Amino acid sequence: MTLSLYQATVPSFLQILGPLAGLVEKAREHCKVQGSAEAELCDSRLAADMWPFAKQVMAAIQHSAGAIAGVKKGETGPDMTPAPTSLDALASALADAIAALKAVTPEDVNGIAANDTAFVFGERRMPFTVEDYLLSFALPNFYFHASMAYAVLRGQGVAIGKMDWLGAIRLKP
Repeated sequence: MTLSLYQATVPSFLQILGPLAGLVEKAREHCKVQGSAEAELCDSRLAADMWPFAKQVMAAIQHSAGAIAGVKKGETGPDMTPAPTSLDALASALADAIAALKAVTPEDVNGIAANDTAFVFGERRMPFTVEDYLLSFALPNFYFHASMAYAVLRGQGVAIGKMDWLGAIRLKP
């Protein structure tokens, strides 16, 4: 069986972004029950030198829907805008990312797999092929930031578990 670049990326992004949107809703419920401010939860982090929950979510979006949009243009980079301070804004950003990824076709990704692309951060330019960028940079970063978002919420006492993370696994029919 041959696995296409599309199959290795877009369905995996969607499998995790859906549950990440669910985590935002569980975070919203946690804030209501605890009487805590959403902005405080959005700014919660695992360690002082790590990004907060909201930035982790936004980074997961950037390394999934943002990565696909970037490789289509031939260049991408980090989103350095401040993270949202509301769960509504995070939910909206996730919904937009999911919609964008659902609109991507296999041809959109597979047809540019051998093209050149770059990740640009300030003066640093990291050249890749689209395939190598998505598989060796975007995908690992996507899983890292989505996992850290989950971990921040767990650390804040939000009632979530592994089943809130896995999403729709692809079982044999």
